[in-house]
Amino acid sequence: MAEDELHMQRALVQARRAFEEDEVPVGAVIVYKNKIIAKSYNQVEKLKDPTAHAEMIAITQAASFLKSKWLTDCVMYVTIEPCAMCAGALVLSRIKKLVFGVKDSKTGAFGSKLDMNSFGLNHQIKVKKGVLCDECSAIIKSFFKGKRKIA
Repeated sequence: MAEDELHMQRALVQARRAFEEDEVPVGAVIVYKNKIIAKSYNQVEKLKDPTAHAEMIAITQAASFLKSKWLTDCVMYVTIEPCAMCAGALVLSRIKKLVFGVKDSKTGAFGSKLDMNSFGLNHQIKVKKGVLCDECSAIIKSFFKGKRKIA
């Protein structure tokens, strides 16, 4: 299995944890020198915090681990395309690369709804899309299908 797929599998483990806790199943890991230094999942409901996205929590963990606000040599793997809030935080952290699984047509900020890299900001992020797309898509679809049955 290629490195990107391996790390995305680890992000999917986090997404499943969110699913089990009735959170929107998004998982993220941050890798530095081929070692996972941060892992998280959405915790918006649990923490009653609209900013408690998997990406935001993982950025905080990675910055703490590195004792730096800059994540210049890090790669984030996340199961779904980050929203504008998370994309902004990724730019501010100066993360080197973002790898995501499935596009988010409603809030995706790396090409689906808007493209954070097109604004001419002080930092550009390398982006790789579609890694383990089917698996990442399936968990999101399953979660919302279950929500529609309840409603």
